[in-house]
Amino acid sequence: MSYTSDTEAAKALTVHFDTIKRSIAKVIVGQDDVVDKLIISILCNGHSLLVGVPGLAKTLLVKTVADVLHLSFKRIQFTPDLMPSDIIGAEILNEQRAFKFIKGPIFANIILADEINRTPPKTQAALLEAMQERNVTVAGENYNLPKPFFVLATQNPIEQEGTYPLPEAQLDRFMFHIKLDYPSHAEEVSIVRNTTGVQDIDLPKVLNADEITYFQDLVRRVPVPDNVLEYAVSLVHKTRPGNANAPEVAKKYIGYGAGPRASQYLVLGAKCHALLHGKFSPDIEDVQAMAMEVLRHRIVRNYKAEAEGIGQEELIKQLF
Repeated sequence: MSYTSDTEAAKALTVHFDTIKRSIAKVIVGQDDVVDKLIISILCNGHSLLVGVPGLAKTLLVKTVADVLHLSFKRIQFTPDLMPSDIIGAEILNEQRAFKFIKGPIFANIILADEINRTPPKTQAALLEAMQERNVTVAGENYNLPKPFFVLATQNPIEQEGTYPLPEAQLDRFMFHIKLDYPSHAEEVSIVRNTTGVQDIDLPKVLNADEITYFQDLVRRVPVPDNVLEYAVSLVHKTRPGNANAPEVAKKYIGYGAGPRASQYLVLGAKCHALLHGKFSPDIEDVQAMAMEVLRHRIVRNYKAEAEGIGQEELIKQLF
């Protein structure tokens, strides 16, 4: 992998992106926007929270992305009795009566944290700390997680009994909150046809870990015009009801707005979105393309908004 310039690398990334999408489409029918956002979050070195009802192929989607990107993949099913050591790993006494660290499932490139809201806060915190620090500490020893490292956590929006909802401060660790909707009638017909017959799909390996790390650095190097930067920060400021320039809808319906991390992810996501669509610098449309997923879990509605049935998405649209 050698590129003579960032421009050449950016063009190569656009080609890789199209190939990745075509490869994933062999297994996953529809869900184009979800696939786009997953790839963007990986290339931005962020994490994503995926919310959708059971049976929408969340696990299959993430495993397919891992296969195409030639990355190691682990799925962790979160349950009420799951302990931090079940995720991170633990020290055991070996035959020589010396302690040896046995790595947990978190030591993989892509982690699917299935139903993260079903496990107690102590275990949630262990995962979220690893997400933030990109390493874990056991018995005073630091262990670096592999690069790239991407966590996709899922939540079931229906069953809320026996769950431990993530606090806003922990939700803020996720770059994107991605909603997974039901497939259309035509898409579901295609899904049923494909999955009830004999399947033998050979997925090509499009990128590897080193190439992904290189493109993550490339995204960081993309220049951003001042007006786009100002727009992203202004959009986040509009979500804060205590801000002097906050619109009336924010003062009326929002309890707490998004923090500076939202501005960072808006700009980073816009950079990547621009690259993947053949542009060498983001514009305001690229920021708007990221806004729903970046702000959806960072806006806390007040009681008035809940009473009137006004959701986060409607509020975000009014803020544009």
